[in-house]
Amino acid sequence: MVRRQQRRRQVLGAIGGALMMGVAGCAETTTRPTYERRTVDVPADAEPRTPTEATAAAQQASSTSTNAVAAIDGVELIGHGFVFESGYLGATVQGAVENRTGGRIDIAEVRVRVYNANDQLLGQYLDRVADLDGGETWGFTVILLESPDTIAAYDIAALGTPGG
Repeated sequence: MVRRQQRRRQVLGAIGGALMMGVAGCAETTTRPTYERRTVDVPADAEPRTPTEATAAAQQASSTSTNAVAAIDGVELIGHGFVFESGYLGATVQGAVENRTGGRIDIAEVRVRVYNANDQLLGQYLDRVADLDGGETWGFTVILLESPDTIAAYDIAALGTPGG
């Protein structure tokens, strides 16, 4: 009986491994995303959002990532930077991602982690797009909900889900 259970586990493990490789598709994935770090120069006239602007920003900002994306070779950041916008957008990270895989990416996601001057994590924010074809470039805007005077640095990574 014990031997039968062990064999069943081995078979289930092999099936699970095969399924994971099938899900990976043609694009090569890595286990962890590679984050690029940047310091932030907040403009002297940057002010926190008003309560109304803060409500609008919170409705537009995204901080819940999906487990459906992973680091994929060929989904590449081609530029990014901290940008302070007037109005509800306020503190943002803006840039572009290019799909260099040669195939479609079902979901592309940019994750931004924000830090204070003591290198303490303040929060994680993201932007995502669906159906990014091979060779296409996507311009993203990640809304950061922290007050600009608390932000000292951020790091950023691009992830994706290979298309079928």
